[in-house]
Amino acid sequence: MPNTSVATKLDPREEHFRIPGPRDGLSLFLRFLPAAGTAFRPRRAVLYVHGATFPSALSIAHRFDGKSWRDALNEAGFDVWGLDFHGFGHSDRYPEMELPPGDNPPLCIAEDAAQQVTAAVRFILAHQELKALSLIAHSWGSMPACRFAGENPEAVDRLVLFGPIGRRGPRRYETPPIFPAWRIVTAQDQWNRFIEDVPAGEPPVLSRSHFEEWSERYLDSDPESRRREPHGVKTPLGPFSEIIKAWHGQLAYDPAKVRAPVAIVRGEWDGLIPDDDARWLFDAFARSPIKRDVKIGRGTHLMHLESMRLALRRESIDFLRGDDAASVPA
Repeated sequence: MPNTSVATKLDPREEHFRIPGPRDGLSLFLRFLPAAGTAFRPRRAVLYVHGATFPSALSIAHRFDGKSWRDALNEAGFDVWGLDFHGFGHSDRYPEMELPPGDNPPLCIAEDAAQQVTAAVRFILAHQELKALSLIAHSWGSMPACRFAGENPEAVDRLVLFGPIGRRGPRRYETPPIFPAWRIVTAQDQWNRFIEDVPAGEPPVLSRSHFEEWSERYLDSDPESRRREPHGVKTPLGPFSEIIKAWHGQLAYDPAKVRAPVAIVRGEWDGLIPDDDARWLFDAFARSPIKRDVKIGRGTHLMHLESMRLALRRESIDFLRGDDAASVPA
């Protein structure tokens, strides 16, 4: 279903694009903020691939105390793009989202989302006259991002996987549950996610005032959110269903197909990628020539919105610059 909401520019220089998606009649929304100045020749572009419940404007482009992760990347010389998957932000909604959730299987699975990433990357490379770009993917977004990277190695310079989902062994006598097409996610649901992994007795990693500002923008991402009680955003359930499948032995892509340098960046309190999952994923990227596994203290699965977000930005920028390439034998 066409998304008729008007996207607000988060920066005066920001450009918006609506491009055809892989599904007939549905378009994708892209935000673009070029670096004001860069030493990169040719220019370096980064595409942000969001996670399971909120779009790019609320993650890489959201400003806390006047500065976003996107701003930091711009200052380092990177042009930054943000993609909203179908059913999120300003991209078109799936027609199935107008039907009862139980009428269809989960929407926006990784196979479908990887095709959306393909459409976005092809547009970006043509628009900027580039041969390749880098990807930053959060959480479930690592699945379509890595699926794309494995199928299109020539188009990907580097991959930063922030809080990615790893594979866990199959559970004996247990199959993954079956999920509906979509669900409603409230602001309270999001707040619960922000606090659930912070150990008891530890200071908060996100201030309530920052969250209140963020949550209003979150509700803005769905024009119908405030007509519901409680207020909430209609969200495709394909991403969540695939996280559960990955924890039952069914990861939606093969890490061994990825040939780009890969950095796994995670918080020490990230309950979705504990050490064992990170170790499995690190080893599974068997063909990646350069690999990092970076664990940042006092961070959860939503560290890009928390007090340790500056460390996350530094680690991602350091890796994307590619300074480590000089030490790798030819």
